[in-house]
Amino acid sequence: MSEILVLYYSRHGATAELARQVARGVESVPGMGARIRTVPEVSPVCEAVEDEIPAEGPPYASLEDLKTCAGLALGSPTRFGNMAAPLKHFIDSTSPLWLEGVLIGKPAGVFTSTSSLHGGQETTLIGMMLPLLHHGMLIVGVPYSETALLTTRTGGTPYGPSHFAGPDNDLPVSEDEAAVCRALGRRLADTARRLET
Repeated sequence: MSEILVLYYSRHGATAELARQVARGVESVPGMGARIRTVPEVSPVCEAVEDEIPAEGPPYASLEDLKTCAGLALGSPTRFGNMAAPLKHFIDSTSPLWLEGVLIGKPAGVFTSTSSLHGGQETTLIGMMLPLLHHGMLIVGVPYSETALLTTRTGGTPYGPSHFAGPDNDLPVSEDEAAVCRALGRRLADTARRLET
């Protein structure tokens, strides 16, 4: 079975829920599975390190997870219109994969969550695409044939799924937001399957 790596960082749980919805979409495609991984916090204290195994949630991602995946869904909360530092730190460690060219031609998509409605969802999504393009990945968005993009009153963009979590990060993922996540997962899995044949 081929796997799509669903790699994310989440601080309050909203991006983690988006990742689960993307994974559901991936696994709805016959012969495709989802591997959910996260990244550790980044400490401003150089000596501080995270345990190798997180206390809860999915395992931390490794370069091997990226190397062996058939495609990638990358998710982060928005930080001033950009991806969060822990995810950027992990992406910055992927130079060995870039040198080998192992991600060239694999499909990739992105997703995000914000606390404010106009908090940089689209700039974060586009910003996350940039290192993936440098790796030679094929960017997969969500076309408007996904009707949730036309009806959503919360998050969701053609660049990738998004979620409006609210100022207290307590708003649940709406059905439209979840539908856009599942659509991205299906599209990534279907594209990866087609590319493998």
